This record gives sequence, structure tokens and C-alpha cells, in this order.
Amino acid sequence: MRNVLISGAGVAGGTLARLLARSGWAVTVVDRAPGPRTGGQAIDVRGVALDVVDELGLGDRMRALRTRMRGMSLVDGDGHELFRSEEHTFTSGRLDSADFEILRDDVVAMLLEAPGVEYVFGDSITALTDEAHGVRVGFERGGSRTFDVVVGADGLHSAVRRLAFGPEEDFTRHLGQYLAIFPTANFLGLEDWQVWFRHEHTGGVAYPVRDNTELRVTLGFGSEPLPRMAVPEQKRLIAERLGGVGWEVPKLLEAMAAADVFYFDAMAQIHLDRWSAGRVVLVGDAGYCASALSGQGTSLALVGAYVLAQELDRATHDAAFAAYERRMRPFVALNQALATENPEGPASEESVERAKNAISLA
Repeated sequence: MRNVLISGAGVAGGTLARLLARSGWAVTVVDRAPGPRTGGQAIDVRGVALDVVDELGLGDRMRALRTRMRGMSLVDGDGHELFRSEEHTFTSGRLDSADFEILRDDVVAMLLEAPGVEYVFGDSITALTDEAHGVRVGFERGGSRTFDVVVGADGLHSAVRRLAFGPEEDFTRHLGQYLAIFPTANFLGLEDWQVWFRHEHTGGVAYPVRDNTELRVTLGFGSEPLPRMAVPEQKRLIAERLGGVGWEVPKLLEAMAAADVFYFDAMAQIHLDRWSAGRVVLVGDAGYCASALSGQGTSLALVGAYVLAQELDRATHDAAFAAYERRMRPFVALNQALATENPEGPASEESVERAKNAISLA
């Protein structure tokens, strides 16, 4: 039995763990969070990624939990409506599509149900040492273990990538925006309807989830790269950048200040010449983050994990990694381009359709 360590219990890591455990691998997943992460935004499952969730045996359950938006509005900084649609939303595209939108925490919760997977929360990888027949891994909480393969599925700020490939700044392309995401009560009274706002270099969206009992809110602003900062400083910065914007933004800022679950980060992409080094390989955002602006990060994670698992079952690690890159790179390139095609809004429907199906799972 081959054994694998996956760093990151998100969509990419959870998908890969489920697939490899099913095919007979001994699978360990480590994540620095104290437990499964909650919150986050609604995410899209599109194109060939629909086949992956069906292969996982989770397609029907995920579709049952999809968001049920009737449409969207766009307002300016004073709350004046600029645009409305009952045919599509900026987050999920056409409402009559087979693609679907679902909360990230619902997807992760399903993936973590995988039998036969050892999950270790509250720990992280601090050292990787190549040995004759494996990788010796050191952990923050102490001790070490040896694995046949180590997978970095630990996101934009991947510790595995830093240890195996080098500093994050060598591979990051900043896209000029920052986003904050948090849940709050549905004090706007929205019913299956998104409302976006835009004012100068700021903007955001509020939309209801959980049978319209809760809002998921995204607030954003344009900026050059900023230094790392703690959560209280992040919240102060957002309040400063969006101060003076009208509509319901002051109330959203008050809700943000009180939010216990909160995410803030730059919109950025990761570009590497290779995704593997020895017995270490990257999947999802750790290897090829497209950013939330692409609308395809979840699909890239699902498809990348599927292809990597498929190739690891077919060959030794070096041949598997080469085949994985050969198959995934054209798909990644098209999907990363979605975030840069139109910086002021969503990519064209033609580009999205071409990108989301540009790979075969065979």
C-alpha cells in the first residue's frame, strides 16, 4: 500500500483524499486550521467538473444544496439601480445552465466524510527531506513521518510550495484587487436575489443563503500589493476604503466588524514552470490559482485532483506527475485567462464555455 500526505483540507485536498483512499492508498490530510473551515463564498461547479462530482458520488447531494437565485441587481454607491437580470448572475452565470453554485463549506463538509482518510487538524508541514524511497516530513507540533508522495493542496499561500519550490513572491501575479468575505444575518431581507454595488474603485455583493436566513457578503477594493496584516487591521482597512459609500454599505461594514468568520486576501494568480519536485506535487490553488475573479477556482481544484489521482493510479510518481501536468496545463491556461480577459467584469460567455470543458477525464 502506497501512502500519501496531503496538505490542505479544502476542495482540492478533500477531493484527492477521497479518490486515492477509494483506490487503496493510505491517505493522511493535515491542515493548520483547528477544524474544518466554515464560511467562504458560494462557488461554481462548471463543465467537466460536473462529471468529477458525479464520479465522487456527490453530484445529487451537491445539486440539492445549490443556491437558487432568481436574478441580480447592480446599484451605484448611492443605491440607484443600474442594471438587473433574471437570466444570469455575475457569480454563477446563466440561471438555466446545468452548472451550479453551492456554498464552499457545504462542498468541503461532504468531501471530509471520506472513509479511510486520516485527518490531522491544527498542524502543518515545516520540513520536507527527500530520502531514497520517500519524503520525510517534519510537523509544526513535532515529530516526523515518511510518505511515498506529498501533495500541496494548501492554497494561494502554500507552505508546501514554499518549502519545495521557493518564496511565494517568485510565483505570484497580483491582479490589483483585494476581497473580504463574511457571513451575517439577512438584515437586507433579500429573497433568492443578489445585489451588487459599485463605487469608484470599490464594490461588492450581498446574497442570501440557507433558505434566505443568512447573507454571504463580499467587499472589495482596488490596490497594489499590501503587507500582511492581522484581522483587526484588515477590517479597519476595508472600513476606511469603503467609508463614505452609500446604499447599505455602512450596515454591511458594521456586520463585518462583528463577524467571527472572516476571510481577506489579494486576488492573485500562481504561475510555475513545473508543479512537481521529486515526490512533491501541487494541486489546485497551490499550483495554479486562477483567483476568484475567474469563477473557475473550484472547478480547477476538482478536475486537478481527479486527474492527479487518475495518473497516480496508473504509474509511478514521476511518470504520473508528468502526465498530470501534460493534461492539465492547457486547461489551467484557459481558465486563468478568464480573470484577466476583462478586469472590470466577468469574462465573455464564449470564453467561459471554451475554458470550462477544455480537458478530457479519460
